[in-house]
Amino acid sequence: MTTLLMLLAMPSEVQMQYYARLRSTFPDLTINLVDHHSKVDPYVRSATILMTYGPMMSDHVVRDAENLQWIQALGTGVDNLIDLPSLRPDVLVTNIRGIHGAPMSEAAIMAMLALSRDLPRVFRNQDRRVWERWPARLLSEKTLGILGVGAIAEALALRCKALGMVVVGVSSVKREVRGFDRMYYREELKSAVGSFDFFVVLTPYSSATRNIVDAEVFSAMKRSSYFINLARGGVVDEGALIQALESDRIAGAALDVFSQEPLPEQHPLWGIKNVILTPHLAGFYDGYAASALPVVEENIRKFLAGDIANMINLVRR
Repeated sequence: MTTLLMLLAMPSEVQMQYYARLRSTFPDLTINLVDHHSKVDPYVRSATILMTYGPMMSDHVVRDAENLQWIQALGTGVDNLIDLPSLRPDVLVTNIRGIHGAPMSEAAIMAMLALSRDLPRVFRNQDRRVWERWPARLLSEKTLGILGVGAIAEALALRCKALGMVVVGVSSVKREVRGFDRMYYREELKSAVGSFDFFVVLTPYSSATRNIVDAEVFSAMKRSSYFINLARGGVVDEGALIQALESDRIAGAALDVFSQEPLPEQHPLWGIKNVILTPHLAGFYDGYAASALPVVEENIRKFLAGDIANMINLVRR
């Protein structure tokens, strides 16, 4: 018997979008749903399929899943999945691609606008009922640097060109991409960042990108520049980032991802005034389940039919 374990730490109404549709589409499939990895014990040993996001995972899930054959990641990133110590090499991994361009781009633009207009100051003044005015900094004619040039970066670049920005890419490979004015190799990051007014990180997390944005990178940035991380917390040296913010080495930051999630209550980032913190929301939007489910459904059909080679978005490990 094929059993699907859904590990989804998200609002119940979103969980039920996945559960109800898959239950309807595959009535003979046993489906179990939990909202935290600590609750998998009653179901994990019988699970053939696991559906989850990498940040929601813990190694004990794959360690105890003795019948696991396939993991369907609901995000693009597969870190904290394919690098789990107990994941067997024979377990298939698939992910979701191609649906993040619009939400991630809008999150990046929201962050740039919020930082350039100092919205945290606006909200602090609103709480205090203080009327204070200051000039905004425009995005028009500013330079945006993007670390990690893929489909999401291309979607962001095209939107930012419409706002009159200069767009620069930093990637492991130099290539022509729509919306980009110029491109640098990843090894040239420290020399490239000096021209950025906004620095957006979109690169996947890997051994090659771990702490790639470090103290030397922050030291090379303009003091007037803003840093935005929508990728993974491990891409950034958080200690160096905190020091850069507290010393006014950079003007501010918007952070959606962190080395530890949820961000601990006592973490120093909570108390820094020129920082906007969001709880890993950039790619999460109201139509996400509807966009992801067709891929999930097709992969389940192919898996049940034994057509493994034609499953969508197989991740090579």
